[in-house]
Parts: sequence; C-alpha cells; structure tokens
Amino acid sequence: MKFKILSAVCCMLSFISSAFANEKIYVNREVTTHIVMPENIKLVDISTTKIIGNQCADNIVRIKPYQENDSIPDTEYKEAELLGTLTLIGERHIAQYDILYTTSPNMAASIYQVAYSDTKSYINPEVSMPMSEMARYAWAVYGSKRKFNQVVSKAHGMKATVNNIYSIGDFFFIDYSLQNKTKISYDIEEIRVKLTDKKETKATNSQTIELTPVFSLNHAKKFKRDYRNVLVLPKLTFPDEKVLRLEIFENQISGRVITLTIEYEDILHADGFDSDILKDAAYYPYYHISYTVKP
Repeated sequence: MKFKILSAVCCMLSFISSAFANEKIYVNREVTTHIVMPENIKLVDISTTKIIGNQCADNIVRIKPYQENDSIPDTEYKEAELLGTLTLIGERHIAQYDILYTTSPNMAASIYQVAYSDTKSYINPEVSMPMSEMARYAWAVYGSKRKFNQVVSKAHGMKATVNNIYSIGDFFFIDYSLQNKTKISYDIEEIRVKLTDKKETKATNSQTIELTPVFSLNHAKKFKRDYRNVLVLPKLTFPDEKVLRLEIFENQISGRVITLTIEYEDILHADGFDSDILKDAAYYPYYHISYTVKP
C-alpha cells in the first residue's frame, strides 16, 4: 500500500524539488525535533543516513542528526550544513523539508508544525476525506443551528434529539443532543449504530447490521444535564423497511438506554454542506481526533 502511494507521488516529488525551494528545519544532536503534520502520515522518506528518526504518532515524526556516540564533537557537522531531505506523505498532502544542522541547541526546532501552505496536494483514491478535514466539518456542524425537529426520543427522564444530518462527500454527519432531566448524572458506556428492521418481530427473522462510525467529535464519558456530539458514518442507502438506530448505553446498574430512530426519509433529506459555514469554524485540535467511537 505504501509502495503504491510512494510510486504515485514520485513524479510530483521530483517536480516539487526542482520547481520550489524547500522550507528549512534546523536540528542539533542535543535536541529531538518533532514534526507535526496536519493530517495522518502515510509514509516518511529520509534521503540520507545523516538523519535518524521514526514515526512516533499518526501525524508526528521525530528526527535527530546521526551520531555514533556522544563523544562526537559538534565539528562533525558544520553550521548550516545540509544533512538531507525529509519527505512526509500525508493522506492528501506532501511536505518536503531540507534538514540543516546548527551548532546551537537553542536554534534547533524541538516542535515544528507543518502548515498546509508548506504542502502540495495529491490525489489519493484511498482517502476521500482526511481526518483533519473531517474534524473541521464536524466542529462546524456542532456549532450550527438545529434544523431537524422530527427525530426525538424520550425515556427514563432523558430526551434525545437529532439536530442535523449533513451529507458531505462520502459521509453522513449526524449531529445529536441528549438532555438529562433527572438528578442522576449519565455515564456513557458505549454508543452503537445499527441498521435494523423497522418492525422487529421474531429475533430469528430480524436482520441487524452494526455500523462503525469513522469519527466522533465529543469524547465526554459523563454529563449532568446536556450533551451534544457529531458522529460521522460512511454514506449509505437502505430500503424503506429498514431504519438507522443510534443507541446510547449507560454504565450503571440501572442501565438506562436512549434510542434515536432515523428513517430513510430523514437520510434522503440530509442537507448538503454549505462551505460558508466553515468561515467561522476554527481548525479542530488534532489531538481530539478519534477514529472509533470511544465515549
């Protein structure tokens, strides 16, 4: 998989190298430099053995100048000496940097944030929407006004409401709220999404498909009064006799369960996303991104 991605962008990398001057990152043997991409890193290429490093998180690479042992003097590398080139291939963007040595540890970067302006985009058919972009859309949906009124559920002193359903690219963004009208805090054990029969009869005749959201905005495990979240699901269609059920389970002996039932007609009326809504939406912090639902 990584080989395919690398092959697909080799020509682009050579074009970038020849047409654009790379940004520079200064390193020192006493400093570990952490480079943070704004999206998941698919592949890292270091052009020389003078630089060592590894990918320590989904979107972070750490590097240092190579040294055989601590006794190597700073004169081994000269000030502003080019050690090599670092290439980072993300989900939809590529960044390339010249790594230069500095004899002063204070001048070396300990954390370097890659800006999108430093990157070049490329077509990756395996990624229709980078996680960072998905997070920003979800954050914008979270801050939007409620448009839905027909999907509401009440049980056990709880009220659940679907606020909005948006269709963006290859995904549905489901924005929902919970309101706790009791004096007992609600501890979320798990959130499950199911495609099931509208009218369930015998268990043997019921066909249920469990769906896994690719993104969840809110990771709070407990709330007293109000809770709001945005779940992202791969875009899907289903027959009219099926419904999409969102179930929120409580982590208590009482085990309160609140269910939201979304019918196919609601999905068909999902709003297209107006890009203007992003103007007031800041980029959501990367460390809040989750790939599975872990309430």
